[in-house]
Amino acid sequence: MSRKATGGSPTEPAKPRPVSSHKHRGPALDFIGLDVLWLQITGTVCNIACRHCFITCGPKNFNHPFMDRDQVLTTLEAAKDSGVKEYYFTGGEPFMHPDLLFFIERTLEQGPLSILTNALLIDTITAGRLFELSQASEYSLDIRVSLDGTTAEENDPIRGKGTFQEILVGAANLLRAGLNPVFTVTTVHAQYEGGDGRTLFMEELRQRGFPRPRVKFIPPFHLGREAQRSGEYEESFRLSPGDLFPGEEEVLQCGSCRTVTANGVYPCPILIEEDGARMAGSLEASFGSIELNHPACATCHVEGFSCRT
Repeated sequence: MSRKATGGSPTEPAKPRPVSSHKHRGPALDFIGLDVLWLQITGTVCNIACRHCFITCGPKNFNHPFMDRDQVLTTLEAAKDSGVKEYYFTGGEPFMHPDLLFFIERTLEQGPLSILTNALLIDTITAGRLFELSQASEYSLDIRVSLDGTTAEENDPIRGKGTFQEILVGAANLLRAGLNPVFTVTTVHAQYEGGDGRTLFMEELRQRGFPRPRVKFIPPFHLGREAQRSGEYEESFRLSPGDLFPGEEEVLQCGSCRTVTANGVYPCPILIEEDGARMAGSLEASFGSIELNHPACATCHVEGFSCRT
């Protein structure tokens, strides 16, 4: 049986919904079922303001506020009914949310969970509690720690003065508690775009006390502050009808995921600040094919990239 869902009637399928309000027409991507759910737990609110942040998160950005308990629990219930297989918490900084541990416990009753964090708020007590929650669940808990260099000189101009050492302390707290973090590296430094640089990055982590390093490298998306730092996308850098490979709905994350914020549902976590990207107010109403008319879609296509752990 096909997993595809058109979101329309048998005789009149719904038109693909563009992921931005731009007039460019992109290729349609089928929706094959809700496998992956992202929850923007703290919206765009963060304790730091990274210079490469794709959605311009920071202490003063309340465009997407914290999700409250009712919103999260209602979303989890809808996700369970929809057959979600993986969950992701992001922000902003998820560990700013006072109910985060409660949300983690409830989510781990339903499936594996990854949390994206800068680790600045992960002390020894929090790390220990996270380990306890992971041990109590039959599903895995991954903590993805953002780090953008192997030295303070590389990382701190991007993430803020003193953050390199503080991030490593938070990651070490996780490791000592029994959780091996996944370091997430946005390749703003050219040496980490290829294999040799990435091998050196992992070796540096071993030298810093992480004997079995886990690393995910992410290409820069020229949105938010990253567009200010390194330049906006060229207007021609967009996908057009016919550009997708056969079966790419199985590869591109947005063929089987949605992102929920306090303000509604979006196709992916990268586009929550983009004009026209909001799809619906509920998960069920967001199901259906989409039109990939934003330059970020071309980045994922060219790089073969997925936000999944």
